[in-house]
Amino acid sequence: MTNQKETGWNLRNSYAELPNIFFTLLDPNPVSSPKIVKFNDSLAASLGLQKEQLQSPEGVSILAGNSVPKGAFPLAQAYGGHQFGHFNMLGDGRAMLIGEQVTPSGEKVDLQLKGSGRTPYSRGGDGRAALGPMLREYIISEAMHALRIPTTRSLAVVTTGESIVREKELPGAILTRVASSHLRFGTFQFAAKWGTVENLQALADYALERHFPHIEKNEKKYLSLLQEVIKRHATLVAKWQLIGFIHGVMNTDNMTISGETIDYGPCAFMDTYDPETVFSSIDVQGRYAYQNQPGITGWNLARFAEALLPLLDQDIEKAVEIAQSAVTEFPKFYRENWLAGMQAKLGLFNEEKEDEALFQELLTIMKTYEADYTNTFRALTFDKLENSDLFKSKEFAQWHELWQKRLGRQQQSKADSQELMKNNNPAVIPRNHRVEEALDAAQKEDYSVMETLLEVLSSPYESPGQPEYCTPSAPSNQPYQTYCGT
Repeated sequence: MTNQKETGWNLRNSYAELPNIFFTLLDPNPVSSPKIVKFNDSLAASLGLQKEQLQSPEGVSILAGNSVPKGAFPLAQAYGGHQFGHFNMLGDGRAMLIGEQVTPSGEKVDLQLKGSGRTPYSRGGDGRAALGPMLREYIISEAMHALRIPTTRSLAVVTTGESIVREKELPGAILTRVASSHLRFGTFQFAAKWGTVENLQALADYALERHFPHIEKNEKKYLSLLQEVIKRHATLVAKWQLIGFIHGVMNTDNMTISGETIDYGPCAFMDTYDPETVFSSIDVQGRYAYQNQPGITGWNLARFAEALLPLLDQDIEKAVEIAQSAVTEFPKFYRENWLAGMQAKLGLFNEEKEDEALFQELLTIMKTYEADYTNTFRALTFDKLENSDLFKSKEFAQWHELWQKRLGRQQQSKADSQELMKNNNPAVIPRNHRVEEALDAAQKEDYSVMETLLEVLSSPYESPGQPEYCTPSAPSNQPYQTYCGT
């Protein structure tokens, strides 16, 4: 029998110490014949887990939810959330928190099985997940990590040996997700709606201890909690915008207190630059379009602030005033992060008053000429202005002259600027057609296409040996659509 020390499990269960309103303890939901189809060796090592043991029959049993490590208290978390503007009772309908792994560096991270079966929060669902969406989350989350964007990560994908029924029969799978925590805006909304003030305070204190120990003893610690979450999301969403990432389903239950990207359902990366881009099949109004992501983040933060009102001040009117004052800072923080990111993408080391107009003018020209977002910035990085409508245009020539003059007004050399741009303009992103190509092959049990894609995506700022991974998909009359399958 493999012991705990040999496998590397070092679990804590601090979430289970919260009031029991926040979770339901679970028994495993066994599957018939689990098999690992993707395992993240480097992530396992950083977690202190032994890859050989985790890929043994005993380890696979844990990753499939058939058994749990010694000392674990598997549970499903309760939360609420605004889904497309409407508040609902939610919760982990197909996920099970194994526990919190303490890594060799002393970090505490959640390990969660996604697709592990029914829970009290399943709302009529089967609690299972299909292979395609689980591999999709693996690919995109690991790509986001390589792009230096805060994100949950993926340790393993296990097929279950069972089919699930969606529009058709699909192979079932379970993803092992790693997160700083699974505390969501919706967790606080749940506490404010259905719990007591004491429940809400216990949750807030837990969040402070878990993520913000440096402010745990502040006199106004709950205001500081709100302010920290605001700042983290101003940074996060600016990074999304700078890389052309569209989350697709920015409900308040899909926003984390930690400031990590979570829940890769109908997400995708923009090819042609268009601020109105929507990929989600269910977002028919464009609520979560690319251009709306910063504003929706501010809206979600306001809902989080509302949940904290009883902790901000006993006088509700004063609490509202405090919350509003904090949330109104978000646009400023977001703009600062976005401007700093755009300066780096264009090789600028200092700030000038006209910079924002320079950036916006470039984006306007890119939209007019339907330019590829990623490749345009990469072309500027290496001054390889290929024969495209954008680069041949009079508007671009005028903009380029202004940009060159702007570069000339800073002390750093052209080589310094190019190095800065190389580190901020990726050569490769998870192009939608490449992701679909990998998933289609995986459905036929060919994982080589996905492995190659993951290898390319692991070093996004280097020029890939396979330049075809930089090429957008062929033009199509049908817009690319994604679905809430995860």
